[in-house]
Amino acid sequence: MNRRDFIRFVGAAGGSGILIPIGLSGCAVAPATTSARTNTSVNAPLAYGSPRPRAHAAGDGTPRMIVVFLRGAVDGLNVVVPHGDREYYLARPGIAVARPGLPNGAIDLTGYFGLHPALRSLHPYWEAGQLGFVHASGSPDGSRSHFEAQDYMESGTPGQHNTRDGWMNRLLGYLPVSDSPVQALTLGEALPRILSGRQVVANLPTGRDAARPTLIDQPRVNQAFNKLYASDDTLGKAYRDGLAARKELISEMSSTEQQMANNGAPLPNGLSIDTARLGRLMRGDPRIRLGFLAAGGWDTHANQGNGSGQLGNRLAPLADGLATLARELGPAFNDTVIVVLSEFGRTFRENGNGGTDHGHGNVMWLLGGNVRGGRIHGRWPGLDKNALNEGRDLAITTDFRSVLASIAEKHMRIPDAALQKTFPQFPVSGHALPEILI
Repeated sequence: MNRRDFIRFVGAAGGSGILIPIGLSGCAVAPATTSARTNTSVNAPLAYGSPRPRAHAAGDGTPRMIVVFLRGAVDGLNVVVPHGDREYYLARPGIAVARPGLPNGAIDLTGYFGLHPALRSLHPYWEAGQLGFVHASGSPDGSRSHFEAQDYMESGTPGQHNTRDGWMNRLLGYLPVSDSPVQALTLGEALPRILSGRQVVANLPTGRDAARPTLIDQPRVNQAFNKLYASDDTLGKAYRDGLAARKELISEMSSTEQQMANNGAPLPNGLSIDTARLGRLMRGDPRIRLGFLAAGGWDTHANQGNGSGQLGNRLAPLADGLATLARELGPAFNDTVIVVLSEFGRTFRENGNGGTDHGHGNVMWLLGGNVRGGRIHGRWPGLDKNALNEGRDLAITTDFRSVLASIAEKHMRIPDAALQKTFPQFPVSGHALPEILI
């Protein structure tokens, strides 16, 4: 190839690729690499977002709280993406979510942080100031065991193995006394650790069969159990309270689902089936103050994907489910704070299998009518090697209990003494984050 031909080939390629010689008389244009397309040599200024001021949104006056637990440790760095930091792209050449404006790129939030594109259905809530995040948050305990870390986060006592009840059950005990046995509701067959304890909690099976009768609803079985637990001891009272909660819940569900059928609107698919039901129940009965549901599948050790792929395929139905929950809550959305959290984050650098391993810091999501959204809360520690936890993970600058305690105090109106008992061994008074709520 002579000089004139070489210049002509360079001009044809422009800035879109790299020239690779393929012989004595020619060359080929190779596609630009991910690193080249994302311009990793430039850092954007750190920005947390500047939401427009807005007034407190009015609801029915009954504060509610819903916790969504992502079991398996979701990769918070690919949920709320620090696309303004070149270290992110250098550490994740195969799984980083591309910068905004590129195919499958992040949805820009602040100029430095962006949202995974699979979460697009939640972006309107960010724009409306009703969705925010607390980045670099999590449990201060360094466990990388799923079981142990989940137990600590659900008990609210990191590092303590002997806590018998969950923090949501303790919180339930400090809510105003109600004439309903259904003040807390969990979706799923089993009672989760977070709601275990002395207070009565109703559970609702997931999916389309949630309202179908079970064995305990059969008259002969019901009568046998009634005789077995006829005594007035603690066990007998727990059985009767639980049965009353189930009957009331099934009654409310049947009424709600019948009205929905009359309107001709089918239930949405996937997680949205359950969140639609939960939203309608909590909207229709303000005595249901606490809700809980869990979603698994976030342990992405291999083939995690970037803006598309495995993680994105799980985030999309999660986002749709949360948007459905917010919509079905109706006016009660203004009285509700939805918290999304996971036991820990994932390693900063991708591994050799195109995934990430168990890490430390993560991101908490906050969704609600009076959440101070449109902003990334907390303090971002950065991604330089010296800033990483143990040189490998996003550091934690906000204890997850600071977020939960702030919601319990300012939103659920729990007094200081009860708040300290809800989160024992944590100095609540000095670690509140009142700015997360309007």
